[in-house]
Amino acid sequence: MSGEEVDAVVVGMGPGGEDVAGRLASAGLNVVGVDNRLLGGECPYYACIPTKMMVRGAESLAEARRVPRLAGEARVSPDWTPVADRIRDEATTDWDDRTAVERFEGTGGRFVRGFGRVTSPGEVTVSTSAGEQVFRAHRALVLNPGTEPAVPPIEGLAGTPFWTNREAVRARELPSSLVVLGCGPVGMEFAQVFARFGVATTAVESSPRLLPGTEPEASASITEVFTDEGITVRTGTSATRVHHDGDRFTLELGSGETLTAEQLLVTTGRHTNLPALGVGSLGLPENAETIDVDERMRAADGVWAVGDVTGHGAFTHTSIYQARIAAADILGSGEETADYRAEPAVTFTDPEVASVGMSESLARERGLPVRTAVAAIPSSPRGWIHKAGNDGLIKVVADTERDIPVGATVVAPLGGEVLGALAVAVHTQVHLAQLRRMILAYPTFHRTIETVLDQLAE
Repeated sequence: MSGEEVDAVVVGMGPGGEDVAGRLASAGLNVVGVDNRLLGGECPYYACIPTKMMVRGAESLAEARRVPRLAGEARVSPDWTPVADRIRDEATTDWDDRTAVERFEGTGGRFVRGFGRVTSPGEVTVSTSAGEQVFRAHRALVLNPGTEPAVPPIEGLAGTPFWTNREAVRARELPSSLVVLGCGPVGMEFAQVFARFGVATTAVESSPRLLPGTEPEASASITEVFTDEGITVRTGTSATRVHHDGDRFTLELGSGETLTAEQLLVTTGRHTNLPALGVGSLGLPENAETIDVDERMRAADGVWAVGDVTGHGAFTHTSIYQARIAAADILGSGEETADYRAEPAVTFTDPEVASVGMSESLARERGLPVRTAVAAIPSSPRGWIHKAGNDGLIKVVADTERDIPVGATVVAPLGGEVLGALAVAVHTQVHLAQLRRMILAYPTFHRTIETVLDQLAE
């Protein structure tokens, strides 16, 4: 089949793919962006943006319920409709990507909706509703395939009307009860949101603790919050069998416990189908979970990869960061290389759980001489003033040999914002002695950083 010659083809137009394609097109290259899903990827339609609208609504309910402890009386009547309407009308335009397509085409790029597969080096065959199209990129092939919800092979689960994040975001009505299977960041956010809207919620995590990827102190803090809010927590166990009788789900757990709920939300991870992408045609391993890239996002000769598929964190901000580096390398206009030592992550529960750099366990695994300190948010002046909803802590992991912070975790109201100062410190590798000379505004949550630094100095 004859193909069309272009400068660059970007397979997968999630945040990173869209960003690199737009940069290349704006620079004057003939760029084709390919995706069989909505342009913009998961983030604007099923993840970052709509879920934070859910979080905002749930937080407003929580604050109203705190009024009796702080300022009088308040009656709270949860209503999911304004949240669902805002997601449909403001965030996703009823899951229509025309505006995103027009924005990309405004850079000079061309969008082709279809499933793109690499069929030979530099060649992408796109299966569209009108048939197959072949594009040959003589300057760059960029892979940003994104991910799909990973559904575990639990007996009886297949064929039942369970939710993933996509169905949960589209929900117009909420169930009376819900089991959330998998308590990483996605599951945690949904669990708290739905519980605050009156859904009887149970959170199930196979690891020994919630948010298993974060510091144990952070996990313990948010677990206490969940329990206090009436969320049933089950850790160290997983579902072994699922049954749906037409009205309700029944889950049998490895612990021997049986759970029943009107709805089941599966948030047990994400996966990328590399064989379907055709990476074997590029000499890349198809049985791998990720695509190895160098510090300039190069995966092979003439091939770059960005986003979740690189294995450097399933974050929109990381994907866009990588896109900037890849685009500059393709254009020959930059010397920036990837540096992940200060990669931030935020779970938007209340309190938010935010981290940057290495955890204590990872630092020790890498053989670093470390010292840690933890300060409780409620014991700080701002925490004491805040009172209701003041749960949390700040933990810093320091390399004692170099006297620099290599990691930090913040659990606090607006913890993602508080993390900013620590992210800068980890990124710039500023000495702890220099940090201790800073003047931190009083009374703020981030002033608790001073308490942690004082402990590290002792």
